[in-house]
Amino acid sequence: MLSKRIIPCLDVHHGRTTKGVKFQNNVDIGDPVDMARYYYEEGADELVFYDITASSEGRGIMLEVVARVAREIFIPFSVGGGLNTLEDMRAVLLAGAEKVSVNSGAVKCPDIIRQGAEAFGNQCVVLGMDALKVATTAAIPSGYEVVIHGGRIRTGMDALEWAQRAEALGAGEICLNSIDADGTCEGYEINLTRLISTSVGIPVIASGGAGKPEHLADVFRQGCAHAALVASMTHFGGYRVKQLKDFLHRQGVKVRLTW
Repeated sequence: MLSKRIIPCLDVHHGRTTKGVKFQNNVDIGDPVDMARYYYEEGADELVFYDITASSEGRGIMLEVVARVAREIFIPFSVGGGLNTLEDMRAVLLAGAEKVSVNSGAVKCPDIIRQGAEAFGNQCVVLGMDALKVATTAAIPSGYEVVIHGGRIRTGMDALEWAQRAEALGAGEICLNSIDADGTCEGYEINLTRLISTSVGIPVIASGGAGKPEHLADVFRQGCAHAALVASMTHFGGYRVKQLKDFLHRQGVKVRLTW
């Protein structure tokens, strides 16, 4: 059995790490380079960096910040935000990322997933997906709708269908964020995570809602997630990555211990 991964997430806006609730009311919480170094030293398995307004502002990702972060850490590093072309993806990888996360750009042009997988390998291409719980309809039979541009635009696309299509196109992993749970610290959206995790053959990273160690144990066991993103619970000093791993280890969840 593969170890479960704990992945801190840095939402970056104009060069600063921020955090909000349900994609709103973001507050400045620090320098992303300093925070990346801290999480690396804490034993994080990977790091995710999102330039959260690149797509909505119609600009490219802040490559200089990506490069500065990459120089400070020696763990897998996934970067997303405003990636719309193969050249965008190439630039991020050359700046030091190991993986590229495509979200809004992939919804607009799904073939970018295939292009990225063929050029750089499936393991480099992560589908970032923000999902909103909605009424079940013929168009959205799963009851979860894909939303893009940082929660600003609803697409009318079914989250499960999009996940399966992205896998077929070549995505090697899915980072699945629940808009309803994001920043609430009330627990991951277990039903959504389990729905996607058990319906695709690639790893799924659960995102949105972590507030205490039990939430991670729940999403690994009940949600069948392969990894869990953490943000608020570690950014604001309530928990450390080492504490989370120690708790999961005691609960019988396989994690990578580095001490």
